[in-house]
Amino acid sequence: MNEETYAVDKKPVIDAPSLEDGEKPPSKKELEPFGNEETAEVKYRTMKWWHCGMLMISENVSVGILSLPSAVATLGMVPAAIMIVFISALSWYTGYVIGQFKLRHPEIHSMGDAGELLMGRFGREFLGIGQLLLLIFLMASNIVTFNILMNVLTDHGTCTLVFGVVGLVICFLGALPRTMEKVYWMSVASFLSIFVVVIIAMIAMGVESKGHVPIQATTDVSFREGFLAVTNIIFAYLAHVAYFGFMSETEDPRTFNKSLAMLQIIDTVLYLVSALIIYRYAGPSVQSPAINSLGTLMSKIAWGLAIPTTILSGVVLGHVACKYIYVRMFRGSDKMHQRSFLSIGSWVAICLGVWVVSWVVAESIPVFNDLLSLISALFGSWFSFGFPAIFWLHMNYGQYFRNTAKTFLTVVNLGVLAISCAICGLGLYVSGVAIHEDSSSSSWSCASNV
Repeated sequence: MNEETYAVDKKPVIDAPSLEDGEKPPSKKELEPFGNEETAEVKYRTMKWWHCGMLMISENVSVGILSLPSAVATLGMVPAAIMIVFISALSWYTGYVIGQFKLRHPEIHSMGDAGELLMGRFGREFLGIGQLLLLIFLMASNIVTFNILMNVLTDHGTCTLVFGVVGLVICFLGALPRTMEKVYWMSVASFLSIFVVVIIAMIAMGVESKGHVPIQATTDVSFREGFLAVTNIIFAYLAHVAYFGFMSETEDPRTFNKSLAMLQIIDTVLYLVSALIIYRYAGPSVQSPAINSLGTLMSKIAWGLAIPTTILSGVVLGHVACKYIYVRMFRGSDKMHQRSFLSIGSWVAICLGVWVVSWVVAESIPVFNDLLSLISALFGSWFSFGFPAIFWLHMNYGQYFRNTAKTFLTVVNLGVLAISCAICGLGLYVSGVAIHEDSSSSSWSCASNV
């Protein structure tokens, strides 16, 4: 690759620092989070675009895909299909904007870095903490899912806390590789796992279907139930929080659009086909996740095949969370490119600490799923939709109405920003009501959580 910056127009990538006489301006490689790696012992920018795409798929597509048939049952087939396609298109566009923002500012590695560019130190800490919180709660949800999975497979063979510790240890071991390229192979296994589970669920649902199943093109549903179903669809597209980190470890960030297309095409096709077919054969009584609607034997087989995706999708999320802390600690230093005791020991300690916190969260919160929805509404809606719109407005400041195309895109991004505000506000409302009405109190309990 050449030394040119990844600017998308003639503006400089960042404000040019003052230079001493004879001093050369920093190159693109020196601006990036991992600096110039030409002589580095451990290199991070090694991924091809398909590596990045598979990591994004693994982060996005997991057991949560099997909650979509219940959303179809709530909304009806036509509204649900329209929402899936619309949210996919919106997610694709905002992902593209994030990619352009990264090319304009190659020094960005996380949402925290983007926040610093927009709002200074406050923005850096606010968005950085928000990103870390969202990732930790998503990681904790993987541990909760692992607990459910093991309770189903073993008929609650032992204390649920024991299953949680087993999940913690496995996820921690999976998080030990320091580079995304090595995590890539885990993402392949994760995708194959959920793909096989979805195929088996669709086939088994059709085989077990007993006669005519009533299905509805549209339904008469309350606003709260309808919006909760819509949030299930929205949350299936909340991978944006990791895009800056993934781009930072690709050989050429300009290939990110290929990775994004790979993600959006594969996940949207899977979401549409699996949600509609499973609903067609399971009907309005389909459970969430849908494999719980299968017979006992097939349900256990499906849960068993879902073990890799349950664990490895969490490993990908955990890697992003750990890498955020690691880069914050060693940015500008050669230590993260070394295989020294300090470098390796710090990475292991960060991984252990982050996963232990996630495990504590998973075991401590009685209304965990409701609180996860609360955190997702508060941060996920902004990271995936709101902030990308703000990034576009920042990149095009002063040119909003320069011509017809700019005017159209300005209106589009203001609309995206409004959608993000609506998702956040309404999501906080329905999550707050659900938390208020939930009477669960099984934190730190050996009882089955199935």
